Amino acid sequence: EKTREALDEEGWVSSGDIGLLLDDGSIKIIDRKKNIFKLAQGEYIAPEKIENVYAQHNLVQQAYVHGDSLQSQLVAVVVPDPETFIPWAGQQIGAKVTLASLANLAQDPRVVQKLLDDLTKAGKRAGLHGFELCKAIHLEVDPFSIENNLLTPTLKLKRQDAQKKYTEQIATIRGR
Repeated sequence: EKTREALDEEGWVSSGDIGLLLDDGSIKIIDRKKNIFKLAQGEYIAPEKIENVYAQHNLVQQAYVHGDSLQSQLVAVVVPDPETFIPWAGQQIGAKVTLASLANLAQDPRVVQKLLDDLTKAGKRAGLHGFELCKAIHLEVDPFSIENNLLTPTLKLKRQDAQKKYTEQIATIRGR
């Protein structure tokens, strides 16, 4: 019965993966069908693609991109990389900072806006469309992990758990 569910009427396997056909004929898996959602204006979003762009930024350790069909813009929860973020954030506000300052820096509107600006530039350089760029971010100082139930044992983001955990923060940044 499970085999029958995985095959369509023509015998093709439905894995739930979304692939990109490369020039050399190979396929690159870029997301999962269950992760894709539509924004209010009808644009489909593959959040892992955007999260991967943001996670490649030297100030970012992890990212969770959130959107839904009732909203026209994306927001993100971003975990900064303390090693690079702390000195950078100190420069942004003109102060000497330490690891103990991380939580305060993550709440400083000047720092948050500057990082959002940097992520927007990085997204544009990576070829993201305007509707794929996050319009607001929340900085989270505690990394996503298996222990806090935000990552699977294979270190994939548990999207529904992240959405539940950050409901209040998402509502707050949408209101900015």
